[in-house]
Amino acid sequence: MFSLAKSLNKKFTLATIAGFLVSSIVFLALFLAFYQGELEKEKAQAAHDVNLLFQSSLENAMLKRDLDGLKTIIARLGEQDHITAVMIINPLGQVRFSNRKDLEGKNLAVTMLEDRRARSLFIRNEQGKEILRSINPVRNRPPCQVCHGSMDEHPINGILIVDHDAASIRRQARNTTLILMGAGALIVVINLLGGWWFIRRFILKPVSVLNNAAMGLAQGKMDTRVAAPGGDELGRLGSTFNQMAKNLHKNTQQLQEQQEFLQALVDAIPDGIRIIDQNYSMLLENKAFRHQTGDANRTWIGEMCYKAAHNRDAPCPSTLSTCPLEEIRRTGKSLKVIHHHTDCDEKVLNVEIYAAPMLIERNGKQEMLMVESIRDLTKEVRFTHEQRLSELGRLAAGVAHEIFNPLSSVKLAMHSLQVNIQENGNDAAHDDLKIIARQVDQCIHVTDRLLRLSTSPSEEKELVDIAEVVDDTLSLVRWEAERTSIVIKKVMTEELLRVIASSSDIRMLVLNLVQNAFHAMPDGGELVIEGKKADGCIVMHVQDTGVGIMAEDLAYIFMPFFSRRADGMHGTGLGLSIAKAIVENCNGSLEVESSPGLGSCFTVTLPDAEMELLQ
Repeated sequence: MFSLAKSLNKKFTLATIAGFLVSSIVFLALFLAFYQGELEKEKAQAAHDVNLLFQSSLENAMLKRDLDGLKTIIARLGEQDHITAVMIINPLGQVRFSNRKDLEGKNLAVTMLEDRRARSLFIRNEQGKEILRSINPVRNRPPCQVCHGSMDEHPINGILIVDHDAASIRRQARNTTLILMGAGALIVVINLLGGWWFIRRFILKPVSVLNNAAMGLAQGKMDTRVAAPGGDELGRLGSTFNQMAKNLHKNTQQLQEQQEFLQALVDAIPDGIRIIDQNYSMLLENKAFRHQTGDANRTWIGEMCYKAAHNRDAPCPSTLSTCPLEEIRRTGKSLKVIHHHTDCDEKVLNVEIYAAPMLIERNGKQEMLMVESIRDLTKEVRFTHEQRLSELGRLAAGVAHEIFNPLSSVKLAMHSLQVNIQENGNDAAHDDLKIIARQVDQCIHVTDRLLRLSTSPSEEKELVDIAEVVDDTLSLVRWEAERTSIVIKKVMTEELLRVIASSSDIRMLVLNLVQNAFHAMPDGGELVIEGKKADGCIVMHVQDTGVGIMAEDLAYIFMPFFSRRADGMHGTGLGLSIAKAIVENCNGSLEVESSPGLGSCFTVTLPDAEMELLQ
């Protein structure tokens, strides 16, 4: 049985036993006193009745002067059970007759003659034994006056004393009391067992069932119910419990559905979301944030925010980074910051954080929490890059269709015209048409390059010739180079410089690096693009003679939205970020060396396709 039932059962049993013992002791004390007094009265009354009868016999024997008969009566009376002594004393207190020879002639206390009432009392005899002494005065009567004188002068002729054994009387009282107590105890035990069975059957067992059901609810077993037979208070309590459990189950389901809806809503947000309390503990996080930490299956709820974002065991020092929680705690206002998060694999992730305070009521007190929206800038770069490619693709496609089709028609017309002129023998016109045809072919070739640059990146990578990509890209920017007085030099090894990548990505990489070099030389300069093989890799250097990069800016040039253009224009800050993302996606590296005033050199290192194919 459940501990609660055991506890109630134990309490009930102990309380009943204690009550039984206390009541038995009190009952015994009261009963012994009452019964002993009543028994003494009964014995005294019986002794008194016997003494009266005996006294009549004695008086009759004394009137007849039958001393032998008197002694015989005394002796026979002394032989009775529980009678220890029978005595007749004269008015002076001297024992005249007794069933015991050792008492004859002795003097007893004269005080017994002062009280003329017949009485019985417990005393101790000469041996110290407790006895019940019955004292009966033998009064003077007219027939006795001849020997004892007048009744006025001698009202009492003597005293009849009968001593009863008090031990037997008390023993009888004790035995009778114990019998009565045993019977009472038996009745109490029967009542105790009956009460225990009743309490256990109709109270403890239903309470235990209710308590077990309550424990089941506490452990989350919402389908727990109890059988509630009968219409008594416990039965009604069981019905109430079932209704409460039903309502609790329903409310719990609704709450769980709301929590699941909230979590699904938060997980649907593409940016990382988390809620942090004042103790840096995370109360909520979404799927995107778990991906940002590098462990999509790990739950960060209850852990510290600095552990999840920076892989640290203590809050971030304020001198190294701006803590959004500390800033909101200090100002109470929202803020936006750029952070470098570190995931579980120690990989650095550039993120943009928008943090805002949130006031809630918890435990009767208003508490301020912080909500963070964390945007992965790497994804932002990819989205921006894809958007840029899409826009460029739409532009290139429009230009291509606007130019390519008329040029094709012109080429067909010129070909027909060239045939007619050749048949008529006009050689000069024929040469001019050849020149026009070559220029049209050049326009068609440029249009084709533009189309290939605008092609969306393919999921499947292909063999890409770096030298060909550089030629195609430079052909698109040659007019701008001439306009800004920039001299372009291309130094390519005769070996095939091929990598496994997306053609449009490599074209965008070269274009971004060339445009970055153009922005660094607003007043003209020299751009050198060198390609070669080294240590199983394809290495490409893009070197300019521009303004260079300040030492304090070198650590930030690959960060998204960081822009320091030398031509005074405000750029998007995404060109080098896109370039770095493309190189890293191809398992390569992008490094820079720069000296202010002397120019910069960007080095792209990509795995050689021939080496990869051999593996």
